[in-house]
Amino acid sequence: MKQRPRQPFVPPRRDDTVRQELTALLREEDLTAWELSGLVGISEKEVLEHLEHLRSALHGRLDMTPSRCLECGFSFQKRERLKKPGRCPVCRSERITDPSFTIG
Repeated sequence: MKQRPRQPFVPPRRDDTVRQELTALLREEDLTAWELSGLVGISEKEVLEHLEHLRSALHGRLDMTPSRCLECGFSFQKRERLKKPGRCPVCRSERITDPSFTIG
């Protein structure tokens, strides 16, 4: 059987940059990195990298609702990293909500 030649990857056409799209979405509502990744069409890891840049560019106007443990209710208030924690320091549970973001 003959194999068809592989077509090169063509990224989707964008009118705005990824960061402009993220900023517009975050001005409207509170969203997690996972939700943003689905709306913008990039990986969650890339979203987190863009959010780090936006946090410094917006001079602290990027508001983060911290992750919370679903087992014991511990809230990660003092956490600076944007990525979801892996485990609760109190009860060791891995059932943790994703942090959500908005622009205030």
